[in-house]
Formats: sequence, C-alpha cells, structure tokens
Amino acid sequence: MAVELIVPSVGESITEVEIGDWLKKQGETVDQDEPVVVIETDKVSVELPAPTTGTITKLLKQTGERASVGDVIGYMDPSPSARKAPARVRTADPAPAPDPAPVPVASGREEQIVPMTPIRKRIAERLVEAKNTAALLTTFNEVDMSAVQELRRRSQESFQSKYGIKLGLTSFFVKASVEALKVVPQINSEIRGSDIVYRKYYDIGIAVGGGKGLVVPVLRNAENMSFAEIEKAIADFADRAQKNQLKVDELQGGTFTISNGGIYGSMLSTPIVNPPQSGVLGLHAIEDRPVARDSKVVIRPMMYLALTYDHRIVDGREAVIFLKHIKEDIEEPLRLFQSA
Repeated sequence: MAVELIVPSVGESITEVEIGDWLKKQGETVDQDEPVVVIETDKVSVELPAPTTGTITKLLKQTGERASVGDVIGYMDPSPSARKAPARVRTADPAPAPDPAPVPVASGREEQIVPMTPIRKRIAERLVEAKNTAALLTTFNEVDMSAVQELRRRSQESFQSKYGIKLGLTSFFVKASVEALKVVPQINSEIRGSDIVYRKYYDIGIAVGGGKGLVVPVLRNAENMSFAEIEKAIADFADRAQKNQLKVDELQGGTFTISNGGIYGSMLSTPIVNPPQSGVLGLHAIEDRPVARDSKVVIRPMMYLALTYDHRIVDGREAVIFLKHIKEDIEEPLRLFQSA
C-alpha cells in the first residue's frame, strides 16, 4: 500500500509552502526518518523526513511549485528489503531551479536566472518595509575590547571545563544590551497602531547566516539567561541555521536584535531594524588602533558600535545613552560576568 508524503504544519500562520530541493529522486530508496525533500517558507526551511523505509515511487510536485499544508506531494512504496541506492552528494548551497538556461547575450557574458527563494523574498520584503515605514537613524560609538579579551583569556579554560562551551563575545553584548534596554525602555518597545507598547521582557534576536540566507532566531527572556546558556543557545542556533533546521517559532517575536558583521570583517555598517522592533545593535570587527589614554597614545583593540533605531519613538539622546551604557559595561565586563 502506497505511503503518502504530506506537507507538514510548519507554523500557525503558514498555510502555503514552496517545494525546495528533492533530496531523493523517483525510484531511489530511503530509510525511515531520512530527509526526502526541503519545504520552503518565508521564514524557514524544513526537511520532510520519510515516514517509513521504502522507495520513492512518484513525485507530484516539482522544485519551485507551491503546495498547501496537508497536500500530498509524493508517494512511497514501503519496501524495507529494498536495496539501498548510492547516496546523493548534498551541498551546503541550495540547488538552482530546474534547467535555468543561460541567456537575453555575447560570448563570455552569460547570465543565469534563478527564482528567489521564499526566505530571500521575505528578507527583501522586511527590509523594504523597515525603510518605508520607520524613521530610521543610526548612531555610532566605539568600545575598547581590552577588558573583555583579558577576562575571556583568564576565564576560558575554567568556563569551558565547567560548561562544555567556549566563552565568546556575543554573550557579553547580549548581557550589556539587556541592561541598557532597562535604562532606555523606548528601544525595547514597538509602535502598535497609535500606541507605544513597552515590553518588560527582553527577547533578543541574534542574526546568523543560514543555509538559505540571514535568519534571526530569538533568545527568549535573555535577562534570565547565564553566559553559558546564551553561548550554548547561540552555538545551537548557528549550527541548525546552516542545516536549515530552525523552527518557525524560534524566528518569531523578538524585542531587540544584535547583528555581528565583524565575523565577516565589516569595520562599519548601518544595520536595518527588524520591524516591529525599534532598534538593532551592529557589532563590527575588532581592530588594533591608536587611542589616547592618560595623555598617552596607546594601541588598543577597538570595535565600532552602531545602533539603528526608529526615530518616531527613540530620540537621539536615548540612542546616545544606550550606546554609552553598552560601552561602559563592555569596558568593565566583570560586573556583567559576576552578576550572571
């Protein structure tokens, strides 16, 4: 008896999906729970596992076609004794749409037309929405990372031995951001109609590069998390983002976002707010630079900070206070570390 491959529910608000890469072809055998096809939404990609061991007998939907939650998109023959076919090699990058033939040109100037994925479309829509609806402004500061680097150096071995994970940089900024948001609650708020909603909880989005584009999973109630819990959560998000295994509810909500372009070498940028949030903190590369200390010029590891905010509810004064608070906590990190 044929076994149906059915589009699963991938979130309360999602009723339609796009068929991504078929990881198994018609006629290939598959083990139970082995991924068969990638299901794309505007928020996340998920892999549909085989409900049983058997052979793929029919594909009803092709890559790029739309389907509704609950639709049958293929069939399997449950044949446990079927001989396993050689595994296909999978790459980290998504495969292009079927037969994107080279084009509208002269030799050496070929083009390739590939449809945007739902995630990329949604990213584009959100960025345009932010630019068109919010009054965005960016304020900058710089921070001396010497104390954080020294604290990490002294604490790394004991921290990793105790918690099984390295002490990174982002957890310091998560902690500092929570404290700064308590001082400047406007940046942790949102405009809802004609009202301003002040959130007294701190759900911090962490921008990470996923297999299909930038995603922002959320640390829920970050104010209650320890350094170790933050580091473990971020490492888990980053790992599952590359594998397209993040869940939709992990990408929803968020009261404030941190984006670290420094891991790619960015020196300075103006991050864009993720609506309906009112602020995003941009981190950048750490560079040794000459600075004045006690009337002397010394070399210190410096990082530029950028806060983009919605000027409709956050004034420049609040933005400066916020970044100054971040700077003070990072340059005296022991008080953050000891309170965790």
